[in-house]
Amino acid sequence: MPKKETRGGRGKETSRRRGADRSAMIAELFRAFPAKKFTLKALASASGGNDREGRTRTREIVQSMVREGAIREVAPGQYKQSVARLTAYQGTVDMTSSGAVYVRVAGQDKDIFVDERNAAHALQDDVVKVVIIRRRRSGDPEGEITEIVKRADRQYVGRVELTRNHGFVRMMSRKMPYDIFVDVKGIDVHDGDKAVVRIKEWPSDAKCPVGEIIDVLGPEGDNDTEMHAILAEFNLPYKYPEEVEKAADAIPEAIPQSEYAARRDFRDVVTFTIDPADAKDFDDALSIRSIGENKWEIGVHIADVTYYVKENSIIEAEGRERATSVYLVDRTIPMLPEKLSNFLCSLRPDEEKLCFSAVFEMDADLNITKEWLGRTIIKSNRRFTYEEAQQIIETGEGDFKEEVLTLNMLAQKMREARLRNGAITFGREEAKFTLDEKGKPTGVYFKVQKEANQLIEEFMLLANRKVAEFVGRKRGEGANAERTFVYRVHDKPDSEKLEKFANFILKFGYYFKPDAQGREISAELNKVIKESRGKSEENLIATLAVRAMAKAFYSTDNIGHYGLAFRYYTHFTSPIRRYPDMMVHRLLARYLAGGKSADKVFYDEQCEHSSDMEVVAAEAERASVKYKMVEFMEDKIGREFDGAISGVTDWGLYVELDETHIEGMVSVRDIADDVYVFNENEYALCGQRTRRTLTLGDRVRIRVKNADLARKQLDFELVGTLDFETGKLHPIQVSQLPPAPVPPRRGKHRRR
Repeated sequence: MPKKETRGGRGKETSRRRGADRSAMIAELFRAFPAKKFTLKALASASGGNDREGRTRTREIVQSMVREGAIREVAPGQYKQSVARLTAYQGTVDMTSSGAVYVRVAGQDKDIFVDERNAAHALQDDVVKVVIIRRRRSGDPEGEITEIVKRADRQYVGRVELTRNHGFVRMMSRKMPYDIFVDVKGIDVHDGDKAVVRIKEWPSDAKCPVGEIIDVLGPEGDNDTEMHAILAEFNLPYKYPEEVEKAADAIPEAIPQSEYAARRDFRDVVTFTIDPADAKDFDDALSIRSIGENKWEIGVHIADVTYYVKENSIIEAEGRERATSVYLVDRTIPMLPEKLSNFLCSLRPDEEKLCFSAVFEMDADLNITKEWLGRTIIKSNRRFTYEEAQQIIETGEGDFKEEVLTLNMLAQKMREARLRNGAITFGREEAKFTLDEKGKPTGVYFKVQKEANQLIEEFMLLANRKVAEFVGRKRGEGANAERTFVYRVHDKPDSEKLEKFANFILKFGYYFKPDAQGREISAELNKVIKESRGKSEENLIATLAVRAMAKAFYSTDNIGHYGLAFRYYTHFTSPIRRYPDMMVHRLLARYLAGGKSADKVFYDEQCEHSSDMEVVAAEAERASVKYKMVEFMEDKIGREFDGAISGVTDWGLYVELDETHIEGMVSVRDIADDVYVFNENEYALCGQRTRRTLTLGDRVRIRVKNADLARKQLDFELVGTLDFETGKLHPIQVSQLPPAPVPPRRGKHRRR
């Protein structure tokens, strides 16, 4: 006969079951809400009762889960899911001005947003581990950084604010919202100087990072200080290491007799350079001689930089790291030391120079009957500026007029053929500043591309294309059929971007087939650009067309160059200022000598680095232009100007002024006649009450509100919109509220 269960036995069993249920419910709460902090009281109530027994049992469960590592105590009496139990991803930090970050993870469609409180003191470009703790309302992931795997080796630039023995470097970058505490003992630095600083540590209980000053740039506002600050901000060098300069100075200037014997001699052939008036590094020259009726031998001669810069040398390492020269508004930061870029490798007139050349025999119909690639020695007869060459083209008179006119005739034919074959040409005007002796902008002018510019461009394109074809064309079968090479590639445009472009330009009366394919796309783009030439919307349409295109980059995998309509293309013609051209010279020499294919993995890495550095250099160049724009507008506060909306975001409008192409921003908060909401698909801010739309390309009148040099930022007020046909002004009310007071920054040292 079975033993009768006692009431006490049933009670213990029920208690155990309730305890197990409570434990499971608490565990599920933490799993379901990994970002939420729970108190013991909340857990007890949610899991079946907030009486004395329930709270005791809840405490026991929570303490057990803490010991097991399932949850963690993040504040006294507050608990969260342990991130160790969540899937961790490794990625790179992209900082925002609020202190929040986005973590870019390879293979993830969406960056992971991390609130400042969960960012673990991570900074721009740090490599971190992050876990996803929840989904935001948009469905995008939100995470928490669990580990800083590697601090980015980067420097920061800011304004020094001193106390008696210490100081803070006040940041102005949107990518660095925290000021940096520094020890200034023994450093010759003054209050208000700009300095370069590197972070040493960031203690977990500190409100700001601790750093060290590695260079004092000089007083804020000084032109040299500000240009060096821009370079340092982008981690670009603004001076050469002493040992690199010494290595360059030690290179012999005399050309050995053995080089004369080993090279093809062009010293007796008419040769000249055509460059900007202020250029110092002449890395390309053209030679021409008649070899029959309407037939010429044309040489494209490029400075033989790799003869002087040896592989694995200290100069090579520095050039590879820099990857490109940087062109700021008022100066060039050369990739190679001055002795190389401006002297040894500069194809100056009346000096014998070593070159790597592409030589073509060509007739008046552009038929190339013979081509030759190899090392040469030249002696330039004349250094032309673009203006001097253009005068010969326009007047038919001047030094070497027959040679210049013949080259221009051929170049114009090559250009026409290239455009017929599907090449795209963008006609956006490029604004330049005239500067006084202190670097202050006194005026704005526009760089115009004329036939003299096109003459040089077409022959450089020809040389680049033919070098790429020589190496890139498959030769037979087997392992040596394809050879590792550095190509300049450009993918076809994104169809979605083209459709947006087509919809937008309809408002100006231009039609672009959104479903165009292949060469038809380039023909359609060229048609629209040509039709808009000389009209007020020309610059905007050219800008949007560029935005619709893919970005060109360097790669060992050849996909062709869509924008130029070339199946094979490389960069061969500027080794003084681009490291990829140096790689191309070395590879070309290797293959001309019958060498085997080079290591693809190595050149893949170098292509990626060079592409990345090209982007960084372009950003620094734009920053210098922005600085000069703001500086130029400093004395124009309160003045009104007409322009067009060149960008639309959820925080405001960007307006480009007609006369100067200078761009500033109208904050959406300052447009007081309505509440405006950003419509991304329409490139527009839409008024909720008035139904007014402010969209890309709209003609507007603005008033200059503020010019903030420290942040390189121009603030405009929107005075009104302008009618496209009549130019009539339709006023818009702007906010009359005074600007919000700026709180004192001592103590917290966080930029809000």
